[in-house]
Amino acid sequence: MSDPPIIEVKDLKKVYRVGLVDVHALRGVNLKVARGEFLSVVGPSGSGKSTLFHIIGGLTPPSSGWVRVGDRDVSKMTDGERTNLRKTTVSFVFQKFNLLPNLTAGDNIAIARHIAGKESGRLDGFDQVLDVLGIKQRLGHKPSALSGGEQQRVAIARAIVNHPAILLADEPTGNLDTENSAQVLKVLRDVNERLGQTVLMITHNPEAAAYGHRTVHMRDGRIVE
Repeated sequence: MSDPPIIEVKDLKKVYRVGLVDVHALRGVNLKVARGEFLSVVGPSGSGKSTLFHIIGGLTPPSSGWVRVGDRDVSKMTDGERTNLRKTTVSFVFQKFNLLPNLTAGDNIAIARHIAGKESGRLDGFDQVLDVLGIKQRLGHKPSALSGGEQQRVAIARAIVNHPAILLADEPTGNLDTENSAQVLKVLRDVNERLGQTVLMITHNPEAAAYGHRTVHMRDGRIVE
């Protein structure tokens, strides 16, 4: 018997009210993601990619349909339960690195432990995480002393330091040049392959999408292929 999907989305819809107009961001999305998969989600601006991620990650509730992460129905969660989901199960990496400028790289990573209510100190396997990300020698530097690629790798380390089940990467190379983009994409693939991390990545770039195991395409709030 095959393992159940770590993410299952069924007939998911999201409608935003903008003035007097209803904006249909998602129009009945169905999706399954296997545990340990690296899935790329591709589509133009306004296709519903980020809305889908925000619902999976508990940042916003759906209008109808449901989302199951593991054995938990995200669509029925309270605000507090969705907050706990982001602390324990799902983490985000965004286009902007969102590092605190006055803290070192190491402290920017450690703050995720504090927010999750965990004790300070090294997590089991953390040295392996640093090796995979290639930032062990940069932990004492502040963001201003790091390249864009290094800052994004610190952001990835912060996202996975508590071993979330799912990493949602929303245009993680959008602010990077070609060389740094390739480095970050390789890191995401290594995080998936060497650490067993389930990764979902939004991108508009087909070359970036090719780093994943599978690509789904979205347009006008639907998965089209």
